[in-house]
Amino acid sequence: MRNQVADLARLGPMPASRAVGEDEVAEYQRLLEGIRPPVSDEEATVLCRLFGDDDFFGLAWALLHLIESAPGWPIPGCLLHSDNEWIQTLRQRLLNSIVPLDKPN
Repeated sequence: MRNQVADLARLGPMPASRAVGEDEVAEYQRLLEGIRPPVSDEEATVLCRLFGDDDFFGLAWALLHLIESAPGWPIPGCLLHSDNEWIQTLRQRLLNSIVPLDKPN
């Protein structure tokens, strides 16, 4: 596991945007920007635990895109926390990507 992912795990879930200072946002941003996709399945599993309650100044989208870069995506265990809007977004994006086989082109 990359150091940036381990450091993000130590920081924990992204706090609400209204309850955080610039330095904390900058630390999340620095760590996320230091991760080059694709992430491993193990890293994606850890990253899925970092979603907070809002978009955290757009950084939740960066997190989502990193998670989706994992070679084994979708990882079923990552999609179980249905009360988080970001996990719901990942689930919906997965459903949107499924092309029905019985539909004519």
